[in-house]
Amino acid sequence: MTDAAVSITQSAVEQFTEQYLYSLGSTIEKHGEKWDVTVPEQAKTEISSGHLVLFCGDGADVDENVRQLHPESSFFQELITKASKRQPTGKIVLASEETQIEIPSWLQESNISVNDATFTPYYDRSAIAILYRISIETVSEYQTELLRVAALDIRSMERLPKLEETFLESTLPTELDIESQPIDIERSTVDDLIAQTCEQIVAGVQPKVDEIHQEASRAADAETEEYRQMQQQRVEELEERETRLSNRIEDLSGAIRQNSDEGDRVEALQKRKELKSEHEDVDSELDRLRHQREQGYPEKQEEIRERHALEVVVSPLTVTQVEYERGEIEVGLEDGKMARSLTLGYGNGVGITEELECEFCNQTLGEHNPLRSIKEGIQCADCDLI
Repeated sequence: MTDAAVSITQSAVEQFTEQYLYSLGSTIEKHGEKWDVTVPEQAKTEISSGHLVLFCGDGADVDENVRQLHPESSFFQELITKASKRQPTGKIVLASEETQIEIPSWLQESNISVNDATFTPYYDRSAIAILYRISIETVSEYQTELLRVAALDIRSMERLPKLEETFLESTLPTELDIESQPIDIERSTVDDLIAQTCEQIVAGVQPKVDEIHQEASRAADAETEEYRQMQQQRVEELEERETRLSNRIEDLSGAIRQNSDEGDRVEALQKRKELKSEHEDVDSELDRLRHQREQGYPEKQEEIRERHALEVVVSPLTVTQVEYERGEIEVGLEDGKMARSLTLGYGNGVGITEELECEFCNQTLGEHNPLRSIKEGIQCADCDLI
């Protein structure tokens, strides 16, 4: 899938929360990192009405009555869930006059000048954009929240990477509100598309999952090594204690043999008995620790692995029907005194919908193989390499 994604930053969290609370009719008074919020009783939300205080950031020593507001906070997670339940579906229209023409990547990286670009729409198309929340976390210390979108043309099931980026950019909290209409796609179609794109979403975040997994593995290895050293130190302490007990038992045995006083002998025998019992306990503990060491501390390693194990939860939040126009784009090019125009399939918000091949080597032009010349035809940068 595309890499189009929005990291849930602190500023994005604050912008989203502020807009959501205002949409409920709430009032917000900001005092630095603290927000005094009043939610009206008639607000259609599961948030408790009345007064609440939000602390923007991860304040470890905030009052227990203050709700923390940051990407991993429970309050923000509740807000995201409630907002998506409030309007999980909708339909938006991308009008061509409101959409900036996207110049293809093989022209952006080229030395060829673009003097004109005109989009002529021919027909309307429908796409579906599914916004997912991906939570990657361990029980111990790592947690990452990411919003990622999958966009497909409903008729052709064609993946639309550029539309995914356009959708995310248009729905950022910093953008103007978009007028939404009721969705008119069958529920079964939506379910099929969610099932189809969910695996692709997981595959798309796999590099991030692997990165966090490596960090968690390093932390687990460090914790295991620290535990191994602590256990080794414990073994050495017990071995020293065992030696001291053995020496004291031997000394008492000698004193018992040499002492003729019955009272002193009875006292020494009792003390030797206590020391032998203590010696057995130490010896038993040493045997247990040595056995665990030989086995590699399997129980502790399992406990550490479970604590650092990753949990990846992919949840569809919203489904948006996106109406857009398809047609052709005519691009005027200049290369020195040479001028040429190209006509390519195009969709507003979608970008170029067809590939262009080099007329000399038949390679497909792209970001890493841009247009080099138009003097004798469409020629790519890799032609000399063939």
